[in-house]
Amino acid sequence: MDARWAIAPEPHDSPTASDLWRAYYTEVSDRWYRLREGRDTDRDELARALAASDHSPLAPPHGLLLVGRYGGEAAGCVGLRASRLGPDALELTRMYVRPALRGLGGGGLLLRAAEAAARERGARRLDLDTRHDLVEARGLYARHGWRETGPLWEDVYAERWFRKELGAAEERGAEEVPGAAA
Repeated sequence: MDARWAIAPEPHDSPTASDLWRAYYTEVSDRWYRLREGRDTDRDELARALAASDHSPLAPPHGLLLVGRYGGEAAGCVGLRASRLGPDALELTRMYVRPALRGLGGGGLLLRAAEAAARERGARRLDLDTRHDLVEARGLYARHGWRETGPLWEDVYAERWFRKELGAAEERGAEEVPGAAA
């Protein structure tokens, strides 16, 4: 792991998590509205969306939030939650790296840490949804062996779905990712 990056579990309702949720929602919401309506997200609209957001599915024992810190500062996150598709899977969600820190390897480290944590929890696969316009995320998933599937579930913002089959770490020769265990 890059010595400037540290990845560790974080309570889903901590001040650090709240700061990352605000940054995440601001970016994905602004991108949504710019593409569809040519505008940024209204501040009141963002405040309402944040207040209505339920991140409790990322709480142990059924979920997990991992936060990546770069040089000690919260730089990104990724979550795991129980799957809608059965007990042998988990859903990967809230994958985010602050724009100024993209391209420094944090996204891949967060993704591998989440995959390792999912294996530790007995998951045989991970599923996720994303949008057409989140090309950086789609590229990251493809580079890390995720394959695009057809629709896995319905969600107003789900436009693309990805899946990754997980073997045990020893079966795949995967390295342990520090900080991935809860």
